[in-house]
Amino acid sequence: MISFAGMARAGTASLLLIATVLALSPAFADDGFPFGSEMTLDVDRQRGSKRIPNLEIGDKGEVILELWCKGGKGQFSVAGNTVIFVPGAMENRTCPSDRAQQDDELIAALAEAGTWKRQGDFVSFVGAKTLRFRINTN
Repeated sequence: MISFAGMARAGTASLLLIATVLALSPAFADDGFPFGSEMTLDVDRQRGSKRIPNLEIGDKGEVILELWCKGGKGQFSVAGNTVIFVPGAMENRTCPSDRAQQDDELIAALAEAGTWKRQGDFVSFVGAKTLRFRINTN
């Protein structure tokens, strides 16, 4: 005869195993986080500049940032629709102070984002300010 407590333990163990596998498996689905991709900020070019900020995201969440003026590294951690971005040291390049300020604001907005969502080739990081990036598919 099977006891209720035994069934409950088996069910709990099964749920924990499934949750662990899902948490440890990388998100490679088409609607998942775009690990291993390059993305460009969905904005127009600034007057006098050919650059548009972009992120190159590695398979483990490591990021290379090329902004309007600055460049550097960072790290994304993703669990479901929750995202954490930790910026690393940024290289200060010679540029106008307004562009450097926009770079700082962009980095701060990425760091403040708490969730993300993907709609086709677009990924949005949502916090106090929403940042929308296009996944480069070329």
